[in-house]
Amino acid sequence: MNSRENQLKAFDRLLTIMDELREQCPWDKKQTLQSLRHLTIEETYELGDAILDNDLEEVKKELGDLLLHIVFYAKIGSETGDFDISDVANEICEKLISRHPHIYGDVKVANEEDVKRNWENLKLKEGKKSVLEGVPMSLPALVKASRIQDKVAGVGFDWEEPQQVFEKLQEELAELQHEIDEHNQDKIESEFGDVLFSMINYARFLNINPEDALERTNKKFIKRFQYLEEKAKEKSKSLKDMTLAEMDVFWEEAKKI
Repeated sequence: MNSRENQLKAFDRLLTIMDELREQCPWDKKQTLQSLRHLTIEETYELGDAILDNDLEEVKKELGDLLLHIVFYAKIGSETGDFDISDVANEICEKLISRHPHIYGDVKVANEEDVKRNWENLKLKEGKKSVLEGVPMSLPALVKASRIQDKVAGVGFDWEEPQQVFEKLQEELAELQHEIDEHNQDKIESEFGDVLFSMINYARFLNINPEDALERTNKKFIKRFQYLEEKAKEKSKSLKDMTLAEMDVFWEEAKKI
């Protein structure tokens, strides 16, 4: 691995290149905080894909793309006189120090859960009115539900045992089935949401990230379905013309790959 000196040189090189691009490149000169936003979100998802695939070479590349965006935002901030990369780095340094009194102070913790509780309590002392203020409203619903549950658990609002969560999930499933039997569409949607919320909560007790778990299943399904498409093409058939039994043969083959 590189020395700290080489790491700093690489970062300085990136800052210099950013200065040059902002001054000389027509595309880079036009960018704003707003125009970069959707690109940053896209880069974040690409990093997430690389992590799920355990493709470390791709993780390195995607981290570079995200780092570029951070430097880009800081450059724009320096042009308006609001902040620069030094302000960004120092801000997070100060936050990390203040949020880790068990490292930089005299607070004692026994485990990870103590750290998480301290973190949320410190945020409230900093002036936040709710522990849920830190959950971005624009997060996808599944990720948002997971973060909400993490946040409230951090201040002690939580189940004691996984079995309690599983029983709650069963309760919500029964309520969903009742509304399905009653053909009440509004209530079906509401109860379905409760089931999903309970499933996400149960995943937390199983030490499973529900977003990662679902995305792994998405990738698995895509791989198997594309195998099915390839086999149908080899037989000069359209999937629409195949029976479910025929398709199931190839689906079972795909599961063994």
